[in-house]
Amino acid sequence: MAADPPYLRIARDIRRRIDSGALSPGDRVPSTRRITQEWGVAMATATKALAALNQEGLVRAVPGVGTVVAEPGRERRTAPGQGGLTRERIIRTAIGFADAEGLAALSMRRVAAEFGASTMALYRHVPSKGELVRLMSEAVFSEAPAGPRPPGWRAQLAQEARWLWSLYERHPWLGRAMAGLTRPMASPHAMRYTERVLAVLRGVGLTPYQMIHAHLAVLGYAQGVALAIELESQARQDTGMTPEEWMASNEPRMDAIQTAEAYPVLSTLFGDDDFSLELGTLFEFGLERFLDGIEALIARPGNA
Repeated sequence: MAADPPYLRIARDIRRRIDSGALSPGDRVPSTRRITQEWGVAMATATKALAALNQEGLVRAVPGVGTVVAEPGRERRTAPGQGGLTRERIIRTAIGFADAEGLAALSMRRVAAEFGASTMALYRHVPSKGELVRLMSEAVFSEAPAGPRPPGWRAQLAQEARWLWSLYERHPWLGRAMAGLTRPMASPHAMRYTERVLAVLRGVGLTPYQMIHAHLAVLGYAQGVALAIELESQARQDTGMTPEEWMASNEPRMDAIQTAEAYPVLSTLFGDDDFSLELGTLFEFGLERFLDGIEALIARPGNA
């Protein structure tokens, strides 16, 4: 008798942990990256294993947390079978998976499992994963900044940048999906963001060259910091530790290498004060410096 495929063996192992109580409802199950490390398989195999468990209703994706053990008797969010499939529901479900586990864990198979449908059934609505990611990004960008426009170009540009940052915070995968500055994604909603920013910068004394570069500089900065959100989300899934818990566990090693002799400036910056890096605070600091630079460029005679 032929042996079961690796993904079924992995699914069976995780199912045993759930049945034995080692993993309780709400507990995180191994992420796709953890599965590749623990079982020594490829990412595609790990994805198939979680898809199989999802199709059984044993696990579910929770944005910002990862894949967790489902509550007993929990109903599917959508009707099983092809009848529950629409492009809009596929996109919404895919966004939920990507929010929970990142783009690397997203696959057409995983999304199909949520509907109790075949992967081929999804392809009738969305032709490829690449197109699915484009549609996901487009859906996220379909929102618009809330509230009235503040007065002045600086406040308006800050409003747009903070709106963009809020998207990255809620959807950590978005920074990577939209990271191609030189090969931008064909996304009308994302282009509306660009249009709004350029409208803010029009008439303040910048050349077209300076306007587009100011826009791309702020966009690239926001995307760069946003990648750290994605990495932190993945690290939390892999280690099960918050940033504070991780720092505490690594404090002895840090103390051993961070001596005054080796790092005379770094070792004296804070003394007994604790420093906690918060990405939102870092983003705000950098954003204000970018705005300072644009303001100085506008004030420069002739914008030389």
